[in-house]
Amino acid sequence: MNYPITISNSRLQPILREIVWQKKLEVAQIQQEMSLASLQRQLTAAPTVRDFFTALQQSLDKPSLIAEVKKRFADEDILTADFDPLAIAKSYERGGATCISVVTDQKFFHGGFDHLRIIRHRIALPLLCKDFILDPCQIYLARAAGADAVLLIAAILTDQQINNFLRVIHYLGMNAVVEVHNLTELDRVLKLDDVRIISINNRSLEDFSVNISTTQQLMAARRSHLQNLGILVVSESGIETPADLSLMADAGINAVLMGDSLLQEGDLEEAVRSLLKSKIPVYKDLVKKGI
Repeated sequence: MNYPITISNSRLQPILREIVWQKKLEVAQIQQEMSLASLQRQLTAAPTVRDFFTALQQSLDKPSLIAEVKKRFADEDILTADFDPLAIAKSYERGGATCISVVTDQKFFHGGFDHLRIIRHRIALPLLCKDFILDPCQIYLARAAGADAVLLIAAILTDQQINNFLRVIHYLGMNAVVEVHNLTELDRVLKLDDVRIISINNRSLEDFSVNISTTQQLMAARRSHLQNLGILVVSESGIETPADLSLMADAGINAVLMGDSLLQEGDLEEAVRSLLKSKIPVYKDLVKKGI
């Protein structure tokens, strides 16, 4: 299958355009080397799907934490010199994370499906495959490696592509996390069928600036609509402190995705545990109720 790639925002940073172009080449290589039938056969040995949606929905921590395993951001220095994806994932799990995100792009982020596969065999938490998905073949490879959810980035996909990918992802028993960056993208996604999880990325794709007020603004505009549809909302980028988590909880966010700020900590397990223990929304709720 070959889908035309359309970037919906002409002002996107050159690095993102380069990433998408490289990903198109990778997809073409996969299609040349593997038929759809052979990709589907790999699924027979795939581990059972874990319920990513329910894990976020039923987490006692509000917002729940999706902790990210990655080595590098596209145009920045390596985050973790002695990178051990399994050790990082184990620390997140012991610290109390609800789910784990695994960056699988190889050229720009030094990730890979092998990281996903290694973590899946030793970690009980549901896993999100975070990549630049442009074709169903990538979804099949993610599932074969043990992914329970897959990221879809609205800014680099057409509505038809997102709909097609949602059908494939849900057919395989996984969940899709559809990422948006602004109200225009959010409204696009809200018109699509069977969207279950939306991620609001606070990083602008035009200048890479980060502002967590993006989440607050989008939730203020569409919170009731999202809740009426039963869509879970994740916020990512720029969330670093318990105060940030409190702001996200007040905005109505179900989960946060954190990576960079955690990976800069010396003791990941303690960093996650301290972050979750220090959250204060529950006390705010008690005050509001006069308790």
